[in-house]
Amino acid sequence: MEAALLNIVQKINGYLSDYILIILLIGAGLYFSIRTRFVQVRCFGEGMRRVFGNIKLHGGKQQGGFSSFQALATAIAAQVGTGNIVGACGAILIGGPGAIFWMWIIAFFGMATIYAEAVLAQETRVVNADGSVHGGPVYYIKRAFKGGFGKFLAGFFAVAIIIALGFIGSMVQSNSIGESLSNATGVPTWVIGIVVAALSAFVFLGGSHRVASWAEKIVPVMACLYLIGGLVVLIARIRFVPETFGMIFRYAFEPQAIIGGSFGFALKQAISQGVKRGLFSNEAGMGSTPHAHAMAKVSCPHEQGVVAMIGVFIDTFVVLTMTALVVISTLYAGNGILASGAAEGVSKTNMAQLAFSSIMGNTAGSLFVAICLMFFAFSTILGWNFFGRINVEYLFGKKAVPAYSIIAVALIFLGSCVSNDLAWELSDMFNQLMVIPNFLAIVALGGLVAAAARKGSRETLKK
Repeated sequence: MEAALLNIVQKINGYLSDYILIILLIGAGLYFSIRTRFVQVRCFGEGMRRVFGNIKLHGGKQQGGFSSFQALATAIAAQVGTGNIVGACGAILIGGPGAIFWMWIIAFFGMATIYAEAVLAQETRVVNADGSVHGGPVYYIKRAFKGGFGKFLAGFFAVAIIIALGFIGSMVQSNSIGESLSNATGVPTWVIGIVVAALSAFVFLGGSHRVASWAEKIVPVMACLYLIGGLVVLIARIRFVPETFGMIFRYAFEPQAIIGGSFGFALKQAISQGVKRGLFSNEAGMGSTPHAHAMAKVSCPHEQGVVAMIGVFIDTFVVLTMTALVVISTLYAGNGILASGAAEGVSKTNMAQLAFSSIMGNTAGSLFVAICLMFFAFSTILGWNFFGRINVEYLFGKKAVPAYSIIAVALIFLGSCVSNDLAWELSDMFNQLMVIPNFLAIVALGGLVAAAARKGSRETLKK
């Protein structure tokens, strides 16, 4: 039964990622790049200043929302997860090193898309009488499309994100934590699952502000830890770094040379893996991170838009690229074990551990990757649960939130104990289905985004 369902879901994902998703994501990225006059280039410096000029590890409880950095940290917590390690490794293994190039392309244009999402989340958010803030795609979808059609699209999106992130996605993350820590320490996966589920429940019970508080502390620490470890490996393999970059660019356009098959098939694999795993990693265009950006207290939507862009940059061009460079420089370059393509015993779940272990040693390498995965995946669980909760409240009201949290915690435990193939595929499917209503809404409201970009640029020049 599971095998049959897996086959069906894989076929659906094939059509979505190979055709529909490529058109929608690249189309949206190009559209908003043009409408905003390449805001990801023009305002990149402004975004960096707003993020790193005001970085705090203790932003405190904000009345009526989050600080701008808390909102970004919550968004990055969701973005930087297993997709940056396991997902990137899977893309390289199936699509070749060239898949990373296509991830970069998706991320570059995705920076303009996520700018649009954050701006619209700010423009359409709802502030209640008690000061509480609600926002996200369901609100700008209904703004874009009035009447029954808008309600249907918003409802479809809400159901998809609850399933994709709140339920199945969290299973994927906890599975990665369980497998990696168990392999590194020998502790049974069910024991790890209990600990992760208990910690998740503790944060969930504290509401959105506890999620933001944890995110602003976890995200900088986990990113720095992973980057330092990656730099250690790259320094040790420094003579293979030029070859590594060469392989990324070469196999982006000649993927058949390493993954086999015809040119057309290989190129489709490289591009689709780059798009699919790029989406799972940076989430630009998916409609998840706008929930966090809607909560930010800023003077104008443009400010949070440029901050949101930096989230995609950090996720893909910094963290994910580090994974790619480490894996390719150790396993592919210099006649590595994957220099001729796939090798027996190598999978997406152990590639990173093999890569780091080649320099750090088996025990230290496996433990390092396991610890990083734990940080990445746990932070993503927190962010995704928060996004799912907002949509549960939108569909069913506040009374449904406790039931949602109980189911989510149970699935987090279950995810640590079961095989992840079907969970990954189901998560991919619903992730991709979320893109469709989100894409329609942000394009329909493109005029609002362009106006915000113009206004923001004028105010920045005045300052």
